[in-house]
Amino acid sequence: MGKNSGHSDRMDSPKTYLQKCTALFGQEEVGRYLGRNARTVRRWEAQGVPAMAVSRLRDMLRGHDPFRNPEPFPSDGDRSFRFIDLFAGIGGTRLGFERVGGQCVFTSEWDKFAVQTYRTNFEDRHEIAGDITQVPADEIPQHDILVAGFPCQPFSLAGVSKKNSLGRQHGFLDEAQGTLFFDIARILDQQRPSAFLLENVKNLAGHDRGRTLEVILGTLENDLGYQVHTRIIDAKGLVPQHRERFYLVGFRDPKPFRWNRVAVPAADSGPPLRTILHQPGDEPEPPYTESFRGRTRVDPRYTLSDKLWTYLQEYAEKHRSAGNGFGCSVVGPDETTRTLSARYHKDGSEILVRQGNNRNPRRLTPRECARLMGFPDGFRIPVSDTQAYRQFGNSVVVPVIEKIAAAMVAALRGEVSEEDGIHSAPDLYRQLGLPLRKAAV
Repeated sequence: MGKNSGHSDRMDSPKTYLQKCTALFGQEEVGRYLGRNARTVRRWEAQGVPAMAVSRLRDMLRGHDPFRNPEPFPSDGDRSFRFIDLFAGIGGTRLGFERVGGQCVFTSEWDKFAVQTYRTNFEDRHEIAGDITQVPADEIPQHDILVAGFPCQPFSLAGVSKKNSLGRQHGFLDEAQGTLFFDIARILDQQRPSAFLLENVKNLAGHDRGRTLEVILGTLENDLGYQVHTRIIDAKGLVPQHRERFYLVGFRDPKPFRWNRVAVPAADSGPPLRTILHQPGDEPEPPYTESFRGRTRVDPRYTLSDKLWTYLQEYAEKHRSAGNGFGCSVVGPDETTRTLSARYHKDGSEILVRQGNNRNPRRLTPRECARLMGFPDGFRIPVSDTQAYRQFGNSVVVPVIEKIAAAMVAALRGEVSEEDGIHSAPDLYRQLGLPLRKAAV
């Protein structure tokens, strides 16, 4: 598709977009399309194009080019919607979108161990791309929804200062260059999918004193013209884990998306830890559990040694005495865990399971970590414990993704009532107690 379109993967400046449109359609036609007159268009050509006009200019060009004309989202009963899975990890986001009828048509993940787990669980006709920065956007298959859990990186001001000194325009896309978020932006710019879901850590909102989120929202809303809704969701109502994550949902065209249709139960009504623990009546699952005296028990190697348990207690006491917050967390079957992290393989200190009978606590097994993240028991774990702990600690909570995906699909198909409340970018800043920024309005 993209190779025949005649368009490069490079994103042009706003002024270049305007020049292309006027060359194709003339100043008067461009003005009518934008709700302006030819005089305004001439002024923009001389002085600069406002950010709010950029996405409309891009859409005007794509309407002229049949290879880049976005397709409408499939209605219920038509083909299943298509999505791409960027920074895919082990496929937790993919599971959520497949459960609401999606078909994954492209995957990108660079970690070889994550790819091993992904390949083991998903039989694809497409190859898994490694470094997304090396994949031209016009070679990515056409899709309806882009999903990505991207790393949190600061944006540089150096390029912006240089452009200012040269008297040239710059936009949020210029500021995003050199980051992995830029690769999401260039794919959205080229492919123009109907919607996207981006996931990140809760701290994205305050990263680099709020500048990171400001650039991200400005890129998505001002440069790319998407309608963006943001929220922090705690998965505690769906799994026995306190896990807050930041979600950005975007739509190419205005849609009646409502966060209150993402039906995550209240945190205090979530399931207890016992629901994900191995039970004595389960079938043994080596190497995590074994048969012992007619019952199934967790392999003893997950129980902390006396040396490690003593060290963790002494280390925690040292920090408590100094007034610090560090401490290992020992939880029982009726409690909820802290957030599972990628460092869990080191000592398991953030989630230790109480065993009673004067026994040392134990780590969760990788299978229990999978359940803690909402993965089904049929999900296969082909890697070492160390890699499995890293992978589940870096993953998404699958049921949360499924509920967001269902709400997105409902909005794309016009199934959401306009009477529902809305939660958009400005609401996020209020939720976090942060001052409203221009890019979020």
